[in-house]
Amino acid sequence: MLSPSWRTRLEEAFLWIGGWRPSMAFHLVYSRSGLQLEARLSELISGLSTSDLGNLSTNQLILVDELQRITLREEKEITRKMAKLQETVADSSIVELSHLETELIRSGGRQEEEAEQVELTLVSKEKALEEMLEKADDVRLRTLKEIIGMLKPLQAVHFLIAAAELHLRLHDWGKERDARR
Repeated sequence: MLSPSWRTRLEEAFLWIGGWRPSMAFHLVYSRSGLQLEARLSELISGLSTSDLGNLSTNQLILVDELQRITLREEKEITRKMAKLQETVADSSIVELSHLETELIRSGGRQEEEAEQVELTLVSKEKALEEMLEKADDVRLRTLKEIIGMLKPLQAVHFLIAAAELHLRLHDWGKERDARR
C-alpha cells in the first residue's frame, strides 16, 4: 500500500507516505513559473499576455503562498504522526511477540494461539498505516484541487502537464538506473 511494485527505487526515494509530497506541488509551480517567465520575458515586457505559469498574478502568488503555509503545517503534523506510528514497531506488544515467536521457532513450532495474537497486533498497526495514508492522500488531493482552482484554465493545463512530465521522467530515470544495477 505504501510501496507499489511498479515504482522504481529512485521514485521511492523521493516519495512521502505512499505518494508525492504535497509541498512538491508548490516547488513545481514556482520552478515552472520561473522557467516560463524567463522564456517569455520579452513578450511580457512588450505587454503581451501569456497564459502559462510565467504570467501568475500577484493575487495568485499570494494565494499559492498562503496555501503553501497551510499545506506545510499539515504535512509536518502527518509526518510527526507517521514517525510516532513507525516507532510503535518496537513497543512492548511487538517486542514481546517477536521474542515469543523466536522461542517457539527454536522449540519446534508455532502455536495457532500465538499466530492469532501476531495477526491481531499487526492488523491494528496496518489499520493505523492505512489511516495515515488516507490523511496524506487527502492533503495531496486538496492541495492539487486548490492549486488548480487558483490558476486560470490554461495555467492549470501547464501545471498538470509539468506534473505529468516530472512524474514520467522520474519513473523513466529510475528504470534506467535500476536496469544498470
